[in-house]
Amino acid sequence: MKKFFLVAAMAVATLTVNAQSKVKAGTWSIQPKLGATITSITGLDDMNTISTYIGTKKESQINVGATIGGEVEYQVDDRFSVAAGVGYIMQGKQWDDFNVGPKEVKDFKLELGYVNVPIVANFYLFKGFAVKAGAQFGFLTNAKMKATEKEGGHESEESLDVKEQLSTFDFSIPVGVSYEFDNHIVIDARYNIGITNINKEGNVTNRNSVFLATVGYKFRL
Repeated sequence: MKKFFLVAAMAVATLTVNAQSKVKAGTWSIQPKLGATITSITGLDDMNTISTYIGTKKESQINVGATIGGEVEYQVDDRFSVAAGVGYIMQGKQWDDFNVGPKEVKDFKLELGYVNVPIVANFYLFKGFAVKAGAQFGFLTNAKMKATEKEGGHESEESLDVKEQLSTFDFSIPVGVSYEFDNHIVIDARYNIGITNINKEGNVTNRNSVFLATVGYKFRL
């Protein structure tokens, strides 16, 4: 009986070690990914262009967008890896409908597009599950204020380019978790904490606030 328990214990230990060592140190992987974003911008109601248009502050809504990109990961050891990626992400902010005199304004939002380059460290707590943190460098590609205006039965789509008012560079700190299934599908959830003031006007501080969830597939090299 003692031999049986000893053999069983050795078998369990072997399976555990093999499970933890499934990803070998010194290996590389590539992961294309896509997903959805929930974004906002702090202090944006005080930005001159927007506050002038709205007149008074209005309640903001959750702004939903999308992201697509990929990353390369290097496995330093069984518990630690470093990943660098690049991706395009839709960010911005949206407000509730409101009126300016007799004019009804709907779908008023600021749409931003960024190419982001995140570099993160992954700490694997157990097989497939990692917590992560790092640094991200963002580059603004487009920035427009959009709205649908309705007055006297006439409806029109309005758009204003505001890229010149915003900084073209954005630095943030990404933190999050991910889980890789046995079939190499990876679910990743991150929150990007904006550090840079993206407003070039100087009197108001505006920072990006971004939550994103992605699904990817990891190709082992």
